Amino acid sequence: MGIRLLSLVPHAKQILKMQSSFTKNQLDVPKGHVAVYVGEIQRKRFVVPISYLNHPSFQKLLGHAEEEFGFHHPQGGLTIPCREDAFVDLTSRLQVS
Repeated sequence: MGIRLLSLVPHAKQILKMQSSFTKNQLDVPKGHVAVYVGEIQRKRFVVPISYLNHPSFQKLLGHAEEEFGFHHPQGGLTIPCREDAFVDLTSRLQVS
């Protein structure tokens, strides 16, 4: 599974490049950050530091996204299929680290 997650990182960069051309809303993402859409049914947009992509807990979420969506993300940006409160909990712990 670790090798599979590592294979996602180069593709994540590709997705990030593509997402900026999808919507005008993406223009407000600061340098060094990425917009992600989180939620199981209704999705909410979050802007997180790119450094989160390297964290093992965040990579686990990326693995779930890969399993569910492959590299086709319906929102036009990186979509993570998890509960919003679980995502907020994870990112708040990453901010402390």
